[in-house]
Amino acid sequence: MNHNATLEKMKKMRLNGMYRAFESTFSAGNLEHYTTDQLITYLVEAEWDERQNSRTARLIKNARFRYQAAIEEIDFAPQRMLDKNLLLRMADCSFIDKGENAIITGSTGVGKSYIATALGYQACMKGYKVMYMNTGKLFTRLGISRADETYLKELARIEKQDLLILDDFGLQPIDQQKQLMLLDIMEDRQIGKSTLISTQIPVSVWYELFEEKTIADAILDRIVHSAHRIEIKGESMRKRKNKQ
Repeated sequence: MNHNATLEKMKKMRLNGMYRAFESTFSAGNLEHYTTDQLITYLVEAEWDERQNSRTARLIKNARFRYQAAIEEIDFAPQRMLDKNLLLRMADCSFIDKGENAIITGSTGVGKSYIATALGYQACMKGYKVMYMNTGKLFTRLGISRADETYLKELARIEKQDLLILDDFGLQPIDQQKQLMLLDIMEDRQIGKSTLISTQIPVSVWYELFEEKTIADAILDRIVHSAHRIEIKGESMRKRKNKQ
C-alpha cells in the first residue's frame, strides 16, 4: 500500500485531522498495532475532533470577545453573592435553546463583563453563534449603516446570532433613534434567540433611560420579563487585585 499517496489524497480532500493522525501513526510505525476497524475509528475520531475544534475557534473569532474568560475561573467568593447554581445551569446553554434572555447587573468593576464573556465562550464551545458588542459601539455602527443603506443587512447579521451579548448597556443616553434600533433588534430576536445584557444600571430604573416611553414599554417587555437575573455584589475586582 502506498501510504504517501493516501496522505496526499487526504490533504487534497482537506481531511486535516485524519491526515495528521494517519501521518503520525505511520511515521511512528504503529499502523500494525491497529485492526482495520480500530484504525478507521481512530481516523474518523481525529477528523471529527479537528472539525469541532476548528468550528469552535471560528465561532470564538467571529464573536469578537474583548478577552478570554471561562466559567471555571469565575470567583464565587461569598461577598459577591453570586447564585452559583443559576450560573452553572446557564453554562449548559439550555437557556439559548429556549430563546431566553439574561441580565447581569452590578457596580463598576465587579466582573459583569467577565461573566457575560465566560457564558459567551461556553456557548461557542457548544456550537452556538455568538456576537459580543459594546452597546454604545453597536448603536454607532447601526447609525453608520443607516447612512450607507446597509442597516437591514446589519440587522440580519445580528438576527442570525444564537446569543447576542450587549455589554455596558445604558451608559449612554438612549434617544428615540437608538430606541427604534433596539426595538428592531429585539423584535427580530423575540422568537428562539437569546440576548444577554450586562449593565451597572439597576433594572428598576431602566425605564428612565428611554426618551420615548411607548417604545420603552415595547422594548422592556421583550427583554426583561422572565429573563434570568444575575446580580453581583462586593467591591471592584480590579481594586481587589491591586490590593493583593
